[in-house]
Amino acid sequence: MTPAEQEPNRADLGKDPGRVSGMFDQVAAGYDRTNTVLSLGNDRLWRVATTRAVAPRPGQRILDLAAGTGASSVALARSGAEVVAADFSNGMIAEGRRRHGGVPNLTFAEADATALPFGDDEFDAVTISFGLRNVNDPQQALREMLRVTKPGGRLVVCEFSHPPSRAFAGLYAFYNDRILPTVAKTVSSNADAYDYLNESIRAWPDQRTLSARIRAAGWTDVAHRNLSFGIVALHRATKPV
Repeated sequence: MTPAEQEPNRADLGKDPGRVSGMFDQVAAGYDRTNTVLSLGNDRLWRVATTRAVAPRPGQRILDLAAGTGASSVALARSGAEVVAADFSNGMIAEGRRRHGGVPNLTFAEADATALPFGDDEFDAVTISFGLRNVNDPQQALREMLRVTKPGGRLVVCEFSHPPSRAFAGLYAFYNDRILPTVAKTVSSNADAYDYLNESIRAWPDQRTLSARIRAAGWTDVAHRNLSFGIVALHRATKPV
């Protein structure tokens, strides 16, 4: 039985790794298309902003966590940097290898963000986009990212956040609660997965709180900037030398 033929798997805020991984396995084939539709095309702009923040260069080694099918990893690899696209969903990794297996400087690996299968001080930069809030222990994941990053290396986290404008936050909540579920039923093979998306966004901390958690994990020079009026925040940090 293929993932598309299985009963839809829906994660919850308990973020059991097996349930979350299974949910992403089932949506892997149409994941990128669905994200583009539901984000009204903004996912591509967020990817560009993240790539610029990482600032990959030839000769560097970069870890792209929660890489999904590897769309963000391909953008990084075009710089000439050696990129490892890692995800804990085997289905996502399989789809990524099918689509991008021939891209130079790009390799795929199945990995749990809370127990990374990499050595200390191995990467010049680590990035994670829209994946940290799906980890059952985000603080441990931030510590693991610190461990595998070289001293002076960079962290870039692109994640959903909370618009600071009350008026825009109300419009955003209306879209998420009323419009997104209807569209998801049309374009996704597992619309329930996008109910979880809404729940996880509402429960996720705001920009300042996440910045504080990144500092608590040992990172320095922590800063963030809002994208799309704060729907998304791009957090940056450095590993102490």
